[in-house]
This record gives sequence, structure tokens and C-alpha cells, in this order.
Amino acid sequence: MIDQDVIERTLGVALGTGAEFAEIYAEDKRNTSVALDDGRIEQVTSGRDRGAGVRVIKGETTGFAHSSDLSETGLADAARAAAAAAARGAGGVRTVELSPSEVRQVNLVAEFPEVIPKATKVELLQRVDEAARSVGNEIVQVSAGYGDSRKRVLIANSDGVLVRDDIVRVLARISAVADGDTGMQTGFQSMGHTIGWEVFDPDHDSYVDVEALARDAARQAIVKLSARPAPSGAMPVVIKNGTGGVLFHEACGHGLEADHIQKGASVYADKIGELVASPLVTLVDDGTMAGEWGTLAVDDEGHATRRNVLIEDGVLTDYMWDHIRSRKFGRDPSGNGRRQSYMHLPMVRMTNTFVLDGPDDPDDIVASTERGVYVSHLGGGSVNTATGDFVFGMNEAYLIEHGEITEPLREGNLIGNGPQVLRDIDMLGNDFAMGNPGTCGKDGQGVPVGDGQPTLRVKSLTIGGTAA
Repeated sequence: MIDQDVIERTLGVALGTGAEFAEIYAEDKRNTSVALDDGRIEQVTSGRDRGAGVRVIKGETTGFAHSSDLSETGLADAARAAAAAAARGAGGVRTVELSPSEVRQVNLVAEFPEVIPKATKVELLQRVDEAARSVGNEIVQVSAGYGDSRKRVLIANSDGVLVRDDIVRVLARISAVADGDTGMQTGFQSMGHTIGWEVFDPDHDSYVDVEALARDAARQAIVKLSARPAPSGAMPVVIKNGTGGVLFHEACGHGLEADHIQKGASVYADKIGELVASPLVTLVDDGTMAGEWGTLAVDDEGHATRRNVLIEDGVLTDYMWDHIRSRKFGRDPSGNGRRQSYMHLPMVRMTNTFVLDGPDDPDDIVASTERGVYVSHLGGGSVNTATGDFVFGMNEAYLIEHGEITEPLREGNLIGNGPQVLRDIDMLGNDFAMGNPGTCGKDGQGVPVGDGQPTLRVKSLTIGGTAA
């Protein structure tokens, strides 16, 4: 993408005003997307975006500039602009010698999506549409989307780091609408992996049956047609494996990011070594999980991703770190410096965040619950990262009565507090699963993330329902 000698000269320019650190992040990204709605292909698009961002740090000040011009002149202009923004002061040129390093392979791609004809991708969505409609005549609308991307990145900095990576992702989303006596009801499913087209090949180990996902989305919608309004009040809540990880990501994970800790905007500040969760809970962020949506070989600052144990047996053990905070606090980078694109500054972000298995049989968790709610699909929500207070919708939920899952519910929310939920987990299953792919938004940037957990029970959560 860019020759090493050009990178070294550009970093020298960036350091020309006396800054102590400079970095180049360059990317070349190609993507394809296909959209289907109500049986018709609405959109087939392909695109390419390439450019580089230059970051310069002097003291407590950061300068940043980006350019879509990857020539040496374009890079030097961006470097000078970033250096000028960082500081006005002593000049001079520093020579930077880079040490290229091999990136370990965490995602092995067998078939690059870019070589697959667009007609094949269209046909995939047409099969998805047919599968969803086959579930029942109640299905009146199906929307589906497919996307793939291949991003080649180069990251270099004045510490001598030089790494290159090649990241491939594929994604499919399905929404099905059913019509009945309770009006229109919607079901949703998705899959996303850091892998190639082989994920759609039944003969490959990584195969995901997207037609089965489509049928499940339709089933959700039809079930909700006969659902009763959700009850209101505090009660035990059982969350199915692979569906509640987003709760821990949003209500707890952001509070463990070092920038929030530094600002004092987290309830977990200064609590390393303290019991912050049920002793059943071990919370991990792991960017090395093969094939998962949030997986990266290196983060967007060039540091190798790793498995970070954040909470172990209920005790807070560490935070997630980026380059700036790890240097400031004398910590090793944890592989959590991420950015949306070359046009954005990196910040502390999660990768794949999840709760590890516990000791309980999932069936026993339900059987030991006299009355409560079983959530098999969480929806979107909102969270106050400073306090951990949250509200999440329940896309698919059921009543638990006398230890059995009974009637389906609709129109309900989970209302609670992330730190309190961690403390109130009183049963944790042994059936760990990762959930649907997500896009984490923070300070105007979105990045791919994964989450997951085993079946678990929170001994008391508030249900915001509409039942009298």
C-alpha cells in the first residue's frame, strides 16, 4: 500500500515540531452490499475507500489529520497538519527506523467474498426470502441484507511499529413481519463473522445456515401474534444463552474502558481488586476469537489483540487500554485501541465481550424459577455509561410459571442497573454461546463487536410491561 521508506519519511515530518509520538494508519477498504425488500432486490452496491490518518502527540495535546491521497506528498501534507495542530514549538527532524513485524493469523479465509459474483449474493437473499415466507401465511413482509468487506490496513508509529493486516467480514440480516389479530409483529435474526464466503458453504466447518435464521425470524414474528402484554414489576429474569451479551457490553463493558476511568465517568473507577459482581461471573474481552465479528489480529494502533480478563470470579481485575492511557498509567496496551476508519482517531473500544460458563444446567435454571420472565432475544436499548442504568427491549420473551416456560410476551422492557445486575446473577449456565453481530457506537464512531454469555438468571429485574 505504502513503501516503508515513504512511511519513515512521513513519520519524520510528523515529528518535526518536537512531538514525542507520531502514527500513521492507512487503509484500503472494498465492500459490497445487497438489499432485498418484499421479494425485490432494492439495491446492489460496491464501493472502495482508501486513505490515511496521521496522529501526532506532544505533551497532553493530540493533532490529527487525514487524507485520501496516499502519495508521499499527500501523506506529508497530512503529517504537517497534524504536527501543527499538536504543538507550536521547537522544530527539527527525527529519523524513524521501522521494524516490520508479522501479524499472527486469527482468521483464515478460504474464499474471498470479492470474487463471488453479485448474482450469487442476490440468489442467497432470494433463498432467505423464500425460507422466511415458508413458515406461514402470516408472514406478509421480509427484508434482508447482505454485506461483505475486505480491509487492508497498515499501521506504523515512531516507536518503530510497522504492521499490516487483511480483514474480511461477511454479514447477513433478516427481518420478517407477521400480520394477525394483534397487528403487525416483527422477528429478527442476523449473522456476522470475520471470515470469507465459506461461511455459506454447507461443507465447510464454519457454515451458518442463513435459511434457518430466516425461518427463525419468521417464527419469532408469528409467535408474537399470540403473545400477551408483558407484566410490570420486579421479578426474576432468565436470559437465554447468546442473547444477553449486549446487556453486559452496554451496561458494564463501557464502564471498564480506560478513557471513562480516566475521566471519572465510570462506576468502576478505583475498584480494581474489589468484588463488583456475583462470584459466578467472569467477564472477558477477547479480540483473538477465530471468526467472531469483533476479532482482529492487531488493534487499530498496531498492538496485538489478546484475551483480557476484566472480572474474575466477581472481582474486578483490569480495564481495557489504548496506547495513550497505557503509556500514561504505565500499563501494557490490551489491544483495545480501535477506530471506525482512517478518518477517525482511535479510542478504547471492546472487541468480543462475554461472560464465561458457570456451573448450572440451563434447564435447572428455568425449573427453579417459580415465576419470572424468560428472555430469548434482547432488543435495542439505551444506557448511561456513568451510572450503568439501562433500558433494553425484549424482542422475544415468555412467562415462567411454576418452573416452566409458558405464554409468549410482547411490549416489554428490561429496566435496571448494570453493576447491580452483575451482583444479582444467582445462577449461571454451562451452555455458553456468542450472539448476533453488533456495531458499537461511541463518540460518533461505529466498530464491529461481538458479545455472548451462557443462560443466566438475574434474581430481580424490573419489567416495564403494559399489562394491567
